[in-house]
Amino acid sequence: MIVYLSEYIDPPARELLAQHTTIVDNFNEIEKIDAILLRNIPVTAQMMDKAKSLKLIAKHGIGVNTIDLEAAKAHGIMVTNTPTANADSVAELVVSTILNLERKIYQANIGCRAGKYTKIAPKELEGNEIGGKVLGQIGVGNIAQRAANILRNGFKMKTIAYDPFIDADEAKKRGFEKVETLEELIKRADVVNVSVHLTKDTVDLISGKMFDNFKKNAVLINASRGGIVNEDDLYDALKAGKLKGAACDTFVHEPPSAANSKLFELDNFCGTPHLGADTEEALQKVGREAVQEIINLATGKAPIHRVC
Repeated sequence: MIVYLSEYIDPPARELLAQHTTIVDNFNEIEKIDAILLRNIPVTAQMMDKAKSLKLIAKHGIGVNTIDLEAAKAHGIMVTNTPTANADSVAELVVSTILNLERKIYQANIGCRAGKYTKIAPKELEGNEIGGKVLGQIGVGNIAQRAANILRNGFKMKTIAYDPFIDADEAKKRGFEKVETLEELIKRADVVNVSVHLTKDTVDLISGKMFDNFKKNAVLINASRGGIVNEDDLYDALKAGKLKGAACDTFVHEPPSAANSKLFELDNFCGTPHLGADTEEALQKVGREAVQEIINLATGKAPIHRVC
């Protein structure tokens, strides 16, 4: 079996893959490739047309937005992902980012490096506690549930959720009070966290006048996918004081920088280069699970986490 792999995965996972398959790092003979293991590369319909032997596209991670799923279905190509392997790492990043925004840790560090402060606990760094406040969760999948568990049990936050794909009873089982509209969630929440897939229905989910619904002391977190929060509108909302702060780990243009996002001009914004699953532990788990899907194909076993 020939497997395309050009991106970094945990070395033991790569070694395991090499024991069972032949690994290539180019598409020079794309028609001979049986499986693709990807982290960030796009897999298009045009590529699938040429890859006559392709049977499986294994995503190293959760989001499959870079894969043309309709084309995969049309070609009879299986797509798998690793929906739970990196959930702890992403959830921990969400929580740490919330604390960073609420306590202005990033600004304080920059100020200290610049020798800005003449006394301890300067007024401009006065923050807010999150204990007992409201977490508004958009989407209630594995990452959302784990982040909410930390915030509910560790900080006694009340957890409400907007997710049109589950009913109130299911939301309650997952630890949330279900709200019926996105506007209601944003109006009630002190912290809004986005944890949904990027689809045609979630592009610009938070944009335009939706920012008028935020509490002025609220913070917004997006560690899911770039494009769900409109970055230009977020910039305008932060500049206008419609919410206290925001943090994004994912952007439309990645890796992010001041050259491709004006959000980095703002002191009340914190951006990171898609670090959610970038931990030693998550890379080990995700690599092993993604490789196992390919080994299952090679040995005639059913996929574990089939997307389509």
